[in-house]
Amino acid sequence: MTHYDTIIRNADVLTETGITKIDVAIWGEKIAALLPAGAGEASAIIDGAGQTLLPGVIDIHFHIRAPAYPDRGTVESETKAAAAGGITTLFEMPISKPCCNSAERVEMRKAHFAEHARVNFGIFGAPGDLTPEAVSAMADAGAIAFKIFTTEAPAGRDDEFFGLSFPDEADQMRALKAVAATGIPLVVHAESTQMIALSEAAARSLDLANPDTHLAARPAICEAVAVAKLLTMNIEAGAKLHIAHVTSALTVDVLRRFKGTSDFSAETCPHYLFRTHDDVRKAGVFAKINPPVRLQADQEALWSALADGTIQHVTTDHAAFSHAEKLASAKDFLRAPPGSPGSEILLPSMLDAVAKGRISLDRAMALLSANAAARFGLTNKGRIAVGADADLILVDPIGVTEITKESLHTFARDVAHLYYGAKFSGRVTRTLVGGKTVFDGEVVGQAGDGHFVAPDRTIRPDTRLRA
Repeated sequence: MTHYDTIIRNADVLTETGITKIDVAIWGEKIAALLPAGAGEASAIIDGAGQTLLPGVIDIHFHIRAPAYPDRGTVESETKAAAAGGITTLFEMPISKPCCNSAERVEMRKAHFAEHARVNFGIFGAPGDLTPEAVSAMADAGAIAFKIFTTEAPAGRDDEFFGLSFPDEADQMRALKAVAATGIPLVVHAESTQMIALSEAAARSLDLANPDTHLAARPAICEAVAVAKLLTMNIEAGAKLHIAHVTSALTVDVLRRFKGTSDFSAETCPHYLFRTHDDVRKAGVFAKINPPVRLQADQEALWSALADGTIQHVTTDHAAFSHAEKLASAKDFLRAPPGSPGSEILLPSMLDAVAKGRISLDRAMALLSANAAARFGLTNKGRIAVGADADLILVDPIGVTEITKESLHTFARDVAHLYYGAKFSGRVTRTLVGGKTVFDGEVVGQAGDGHFVAPDRTIRPDTRLRA
């Protein structure tokens, strides 16, 4: 009889064909076998009775920024939080200090994360000077994807956004074409600089301490116009374009109108799916996020877009700022730093949606894991199958996740006001990264347990994408 390192027994297992009652055997960092109940021997047995075994979450939009801002969190603190939230792989965005805009800086970020990470990580690059040579070098260094903003760099943060912010449409086209040549995705924070300037000028006459001012300064048309322009340009550029954090019904309509015109995908986030501007009014400046959390009608449009495949990913946009930074701008919503933590919200909130019948479990996990693996070329992740990486999570479907300042692991626990008091049906009980338990009711993983991931550029990354 084959002897394995670990067997997970008695769980309901979500495979590519649905939920089934099997045991999952692990050898090294891989899933070695899917066994009949009770079969096989192993050095360690994990009893999953009453629980569901899922592929680990792949969070494709995550900001840590360390080591520059330790008061906002470190790689250790934020990957601990990711492990507690069932995230086994995260993609770190290029807003570091300095910006991750060269192959050399990709290597620097890889080395820093490799020393400290509790979960797997990919590194985003910013396309820098937009030369094909520089962009190609970053792809060769293993960048998981590239990122740009269509907005100007925030005041005083030029070094963090150099080679990342391109408000000029000609530069956006250059970025699309340069990244298209690498075969890996270009992710875009899409808001129109010109439309923001117009709206913000009018909003400055309002009460700057009122959350309504932020919504007025960045209305949905700012997002929709930028997305429409990018999708039009991409018909010629031919990039694997990905639209970050879609927020509005207007943008959903744009995405639908451009369906089939080029290779593009889109994501949204829990704060847009489970919160509205009414919640921002209660939480104040701690709930300022760009683009803004909008209205109930926008939320319903996003759920519709998930249902019909217009949006294929749900991700955190985890972006932590310190309590002091947020509080310093409490009387000026337009100046306040934008961002909210999401690492321990993402999976529980979607499990809650499953429990409430809003979405099926297999569809939720496609949005959280399988589609990310397919789109970004991680051929061995995002599924429970023989040969796949043993990045796995056990969840108690009838357990409850309650969000309090004390329950969170992230450094941003002091600014999670959008979710204080929330109770989600479904609770992460164990997280395994490469077959090793890194969370078991508490974080037990060690610095360095996470591994660097790079896309497989020899295949089409999106062949397994589920609508």
